[in-house]
Amino acid sequence: MLQASSIIRDARRHAGLTQASLASRLGVPQSVISRLEAPGSNPRWQTVCRVLDACGRDLAVTVKPTKGSIDPTLVERYLYLTPEQRLNSFEHSYEEVRQLAVAAARSRGELQEA
Repeated sequence: MLQASSIIRDARRHAGLTQASLASRLGVPQSVISRLEAPGSNPRWQTVCRVLDACGRDLAVTVKPTKGSIDPTLVERYLYLTPEQRLNSFEHSYEEVRQLAVAAARSRGELQEA
């Protein structure tokens, strides 16, 4: 995953700007740009957008499922089940989740052992 510091530094360099010239465009001291480009910096979204705009860049974000969020082999396996088998599978999963919820409630002291 890209870090804000890398995005800012790369945009500045691509624009052919020094830290001082970018700072001048933004009306801030050069040390501010240095801090923004330091590894681990955590600027606000608006700050990143403002700096990128000063570099002639725009930030585009894409939200997509992560790799592996859907296992195609499981989907394929369930496609071959009959409706009755699917229902049995669902009921079994439901019972396991219910038991897990009960165990969690007991561990928090919300339920007493019978």
